[in-house]
Amino acid sequence: MREFFFQSEQDQPHPARARAIIKSHPEVRRLMERNPYTGLIAFSVVALQTAIAYGVGNLGLSYWWLSLLLAYGLGAFANHANYVIVHDATHNLIFRRRSWNRLTAILADLPNLTPGAMGFWVYHLRHHSHQGDYEWDADLANHWEARLVGNKWYRKAIWLMFFPVFQLTRPPRLRAIKMWDRWFSLNLVAAALYDIGVVYFCGWAGLLYLVFSFFFSVGLHPVGARWIQEHYTNDPEQETYSYYGPINRLCLNMGYHNEHHDLPSIPWNNLPKLRALAPEFYDCLKYHPSWSGLLFQFIFDKRYTLFSRIERMKKSRDSAATVRGAALNRRKAIAVEPEIAGV
Repeated sequence: MREFFFQSEQDQPHPARARAIIKSHPEVRRLMERNPYTGLIAFSVVALQTAIAYGVGNLGLSYWWLSLLLAYGLGAFANHANYVIVHDATHNLIFRRRSWNRLTAILADLPNLTPGAMGFWVYHLRHHSHQGDYEWDADLANHWEARLVGNKWYRKAIWLMFFPVFQLTRPPRLRAIKMWDRWFSLNLVAAALYDIGVVYFCGWAGLLYLVFSFFFSVGLHPVGARWIQEHYTNDPEQETYSYYGPINRLCLNMGYHNEHHDLPSIPWNNLPKLRALAPEFYDCLKYHPSWSGLLFQFIFDKRYTLFSRIERMKKSRDSAATVRGAALNRRKAIAVEPEIAGV
């Protein structure tokens, strides 16, 4: 089992590839637009999830098994689609006004029951600007977290099941980032009012359905495999992966992750167009053809651990970190096994 992240002193690949794409295909700039219809999708998904919660709420807690099945087969996809909408709103790809994007993100976040949209807004933008930097990128697991999970299949399954809980443990290790502002407070109040409304009108059974939907949408479910797809790797030569499978249609093209990191000013509906416009930049990259297959591979393949990530070592780190990175690089004289995903 790996004991540390793969170490890299190279800059992340996305800015250079973005410049090359724009130089070769200047028409790609036409794809950089806003899609206000995404806001309508957000409202529709919130209405759908609330209606289902009301329906199962009328059946009562004795039908918890039906809530579980509905959440796995429908609710997880609905909540995940709204995650993508929170994501696009974070990049201001829905409306021109930043405040409207924030309000859309808060709206889309309601079925998740927790005030996560504004926190995601802060940490996701840091992820783009400091990809792989342990002190800035909350997408990297904590060292203790990775060691705790290890490469045992049942521990990885439990980690995926409770992924949102583990995410909450990461911000304290990051450099000081302002979280509590009026938007975070509004997100908190909106989530609390929605939760109270669900319990009042839909009962605890309705709330249970939304809890199931929330955990499946980011955890032990095919759509939860996208957290693995995006940056987990057994090949230190490639740190970002895309997924080109049918679930993209339900998840608003969230699988097009290399494309998104290259040009984050392109909304979800235009990401397939970017790949089609510049195939020479993407056909040479490895990708994942199946989220369901990747889910099982991550859990049962012992090569995959939470350390299967690239950590970017910066020259500005203190001497101890530099020595540690050099030692790790010397220890990394291993034969890299082929990537599981197809090309």
